[in-house]
Amino acid sequence: MKYASISDRLDGLGAAKWAVHIAGKQRGAAGADLIFLSIGEPDLPPPAAVVEQAITSLRNGRTKYTSGRGEAATLDAIAGHITRRGGLSTGRDNVTCTSGTQHALYASINTLVESGDDVLVPDPYYATYEAVVAASGAGFVPVPTLPEEGFHLTAGALEAAITPRSRVLLMNTPGNPTGAVLTVDEIDAIGEVCERHDLWIVCDEVYADLTFDVPFASPFDRPQLRERSVSVASISKSHALPGFRSGWAAGPEEFIRRLTLVSETMLFGIQPFLCDAVVVALSQQHPEVAHQRNVFRERAQAMVATLAGSDAVSVHMPEGGMFVMADIRPTGLSGLEFAWRLLDECGVVVMPGESFGSRGAGHLRLALTVEADVMSEACRRIRELAEQLVAERVA
Repeated sequence: MKYASISDRLDGLGAAKWAVHIAGKQRGAAGADLIFLSIGEPDLPPPAAVVEQAITSLRNGRTKYTSGRGEAATLDAIAGHITRRGGLSTGRDNVTCTSGTQHALYASINTLVESGDDVLVPDPYYATYEAVVAASGAGFVPVPTLPEEGFHLTAGALEAAITPRSRVLLMNTPGNPTGAVLTVDEIDAIGEVCERHDLWIVCDEVYADLTFDVPFASPFDRPQLRERSVSVASISKSHALPGFRSGWAAGPEEFIRRLTLVSETMLFGIQPFLCDAVVVALSQQHPEVAHQRNVFRERAQAMVATLAGSDAVSVHMPEGGMFVMADIRPTGLSGLEFAWRLLDECGVVVMPGESFGSRGAGHLRLALTVEADVMSEACRRIRELAEQLVAERVA
């Protein structure tokens, strides 16, 4: 039987990246006592007011069809949230609702590129980006970032990676897996390159509310970049509601019009009871959101403290998000090799850096989604294994 080429392009870009995590889940289900630092699923409770609104709306029969772009009240709430965040007026026509950030990313990329085009992506990058670009038929062009520079994308690196086919820069701030938060000056410099080469900027901002003592900045909030920028996000991380699958894309009006055509072929409207919950999530202040940010900051600090002084594994305090990149290159193992040893010998499940691009090689991604004492124990085991491996190399 014949299949469309999209499945060939996506082959090998999915489950293989999560092999260590999947193996850990299987062993855990069989009774193994494991510590999971592999998945960015918030472990703290979501805002009670948001959950209560969803329940109330369900009971009130809010289960019918909605507009493909989202209901007016939800669009206004998203637009208001973005306006307050960046100070630039954002209206209903600049926004569409999606079923989470992944839906928004897929629809955005497929609205902007096709076979024959290239998409530039800072490396390391979130594990699904490669498949999102491949699905469109466009080429995937990694842009190197350096651990010594906090994995921050630079205008120079972007300029050097541009090809004649380049059409879009797909970026992520705060970064997953790196924890890098780009500054306004960095975004302006990157944006100047994009202006000269007539590139769109699609920015994944799902961790925008999870920055640690540094301000969040978005290309969509910069006046000179607004007409070439797309902002995608959701309440999955900020409000600890990944199962709600409620997100959005914001961009120029013509982009939103075209995006909606693509989005509606995938999913025609999000659930109305979730629309109501999004309104409450974005229109009110919730102590649970601030609490989660503070807890993640404290856990990151605990992780850094536990690994401080080791000559075998090192970490730097992330600037945002819910992950820390651990450098285990002194051990001589790849991140993938180390992750398997860590699972087999120490009962700790992590993501190998290679799952996030070639620039993640020799690193581990550690999630800040367990309590501090459990995380410190996991880090103790990571440090012990890394120092054992370094000692064996020296011997």
